[in-house]
Amino acid sequence: MINVHDILETIQMIDNENLDVRTITMGISLLDCCDPDIDAACEKIYDKITRYAKDLVKVGEDIEKEYGIPIIHKRISVTPIAMIAAACPGKDPVKFALTLEKAARAVGVNFIGGYSALVQKGFGPGDYALLQSIPEALSVTEHVCSSVNIGSTKAGINMDAVARMGRVVKETAEITADRDCIGCAKLVVFCNAPEDNPFMAGAFHGPGEPDCVINVGVSGPGVVRAALKKAGDCDLTGVADLIKRTAFKITRMGQLVAQEASRRLCVPFGIVDLSLAPTPAVGDSVAHILEEMGLEQCGAYGTTAALALLNDAVKKGGVMASSHVGGLSGAFIPVTEDAGMIDAARSGALCLEKLEAMTAVCSVGLDMINIPGDTPAEIIAAIIADEAAIGMVNSKTTAVRVIPAIGKKVGEELSFGGLLGGGPVMEVNRMSPARFISRGGRIPAPLQSLKN
Repeated sequence: MINVHDILETIQMIDNENLDVRTITMGISLLDCCDPDIDAACEKIYDKITRYAKDLVKVGEDIEKEYGIPIIHKRISVTPIAMIAAACPGKDPVKFALTLEKAARAVGVNFIGGYSALVQKGFGPGDYALLQSIPEALSVTEHVCSSVNIGSTKAGINMDAVARMGRVVKETAEITADRDCIGCAKLVVFCNAPEDNPFMAGAFHGPGEPDCVINVGVSGPGVVRAALKKAGDCDLTGVADLIKRTAFKITRMGQLVAQEASRRLCVPFGIVDLSLAPTPAVGDSVAHILEEMGLEQCGAYGTTAALALLNDAVKKGGVMASSHVGGLSGAFIPVTEDAGMIDAARSGALCLEKLEAMTAVCSVGLDMINIPGDTPAEIIAAIIADEAAIGMVNSKTTAVRVIPAIGKKVGEELSFGGLLGGGPVMEVNRMSPARFISRGGRIPAPLQSLKN
């Protein structure tokens, strides 16, 4: 039962501790928009998105006003465009990106995700053309986000796709170099990508999803940190219990928003994503939670253990608060989007190798990391391969969103603004993996994939 104390505590969280609903994301299936005539397909896509999402932003704003709950972004995810492009071979997929951009502007959302391909086991019709087109697509659009799933626990890792994505990331950085390489901030490479993720840049509407659905992503690192600060020097079991209780309260708010948005839009409620999503704002940092546990700075020895505790406690507390939990759910560690991570990277406490270790226990992976602009494509591919291997072997989602900072070296900075933040260029290991990457083929699925 909700009591006066719970209500007052939630108000305190919103007013002083950066509690918010990070996103309401409407997932829309485009499978019925396939057409061998690409112009006809684009017209169907625009019509369907604008019909389903015409009230999305207004409903989000109305809920904000009525309940006093900040809803930072309203977003759309769509069927991986490579599936739609397969119906019109030989045509330029960038037309689809421009259509998504036009629809996003028409309905007023912050981002639209789904310029995507699922190639974990090989390339199907439409996949290769879409991968080739990603740099141009992200350079000529503002709201479109792209993702590619190159591996899974069931399929192994498609190393031909990994090599290709190393080049795509580099080309995307080069083609948007005049805008601080912003294209790469809208591009993520996945292993075990979830079909119901509401967070960008990796959101797409999976082929197993309903025709239209509402997914909500909550946030609240500041709330967790404030709770730990009030608790004082309890032991780590007490820390875990406190995080669980706090995550429960945060997720209940997300469930309320999700159900209300679903009712008002007459669209089924899908999932609540439990992820603690930080921002560059002071007091809204996952790194600061880890430091509140007792680390001098994020990146110190003990950081991976502290993050494991946090991630597990968030899941345990959140899963009891919502009837449907999905997406990524846990704790994000995007370097440029987290004030504490930015400080740790600047001071040298946090390096790429430590971040990779942390990804074994966090929600996603190497996220929003600036690397030197002259980093070769094969090193980027090898970073993707390493991260995919962690996801594949551990049966979890991992991802890479790195930004080669064209014209910049270690210690110099990129700035994207807004939720994407900014931060220093981090050092990478320069030993060449070129021969390994050039072998191609597939890394076989691990033994634990055989669960039938």
